[in-house]
Amino acid sequence: STVQRFGFKPVMLIVILYFAIFNEAVCDLFQRFGSALVPWGSLQLKQKQYAKDFQPIDPDCQCPTCRRHSRAYLHALFKSDTAALHHITIHNISYQLTLMRSARQSIIEQRFPEFVKAFMKRMFASREQYPSWAVEALRSVNIHVS
Repeated sequence: STVQRFGFKPVMLIVILYFAIFNEAVCDLFQRFGSALVPWGSLQLKQKQYAKDFQPIDPDCQCPTCRRHSRAYLHALFKSDTAALHHITIHNISYQLTLMRSARQSIIEQRFPEFVKAFMKRMFASREQYPSWAVEALRSVNIHVS
């Protein structure tokens, strides 16, 4: 089995599955509200602050949305066109696929705990912002993030 082959505890795999399920369910919800997922949280592209922001959603993202459109363009689209939702969905799916590929690679390379720690550090401004349920779940599989 995968657990035996890579030496991971079943709880670690449950954490991975949670991220996969959470990301799939949340993607649609995020795009409806103009939220683009980024490694440091999310951007609410409907907000006025993005009206003159001409950089891509995530400068490191290689999805079609980030390669072709700026935050300002997507912000403007929200006023008159539902295409903005499609562009954000494309980006959010790309973000999630990249995240899951990185998680998978870290498991294969047996560095998943380090991956999780780096993810949490980048996603949240401080350790105090880490969700307590996540800290506890990770601690239960011997990954200490706080």
